[in-house]
Order: sequence, then structure tokens, then C-alpha cells
Amino acid sequence: MQNPVDVLMLICAILAALAFGVLAAYVVCRGAFAAFRIHALQVAERAKPSIAPVSQP
Repeated sequence: MQNPVDVLMLICAILAALAFGVLAAYVVCRGAFAAFRIHALQVAERAKPSIAPVSQP
């Protein structure tokens, strides 16, 4: 049987790698959604119809 400290270190290393992967995926998704938001705002600004002022008689 292995030393319990070695097993504990292995479990901690696995959990740390998993946490790092989840955090990296979160950062990538946040960046992608920020880019999509900028793009959506640009498209909405371009598609906004221009309204001519109406003069009152």
C-alpha cells in the first residue's frame, strides 16, 4: 500500500487540475460572450432605422 500522504497529494493535484480547467473554461466563455455582446451592439446600431423629424403645421 502507498503512503497515505502520497495518496492525499495525488488527490489534491487532481482536484487542483480540475479546478484550473474549470476556471480556464470560464474565462474563455466570458471572453467569447463579451465579444458576442460587442458584435450584437454593433449590429443593432447599424440596423437602427433613422427617423426624420416631423414638423408640426
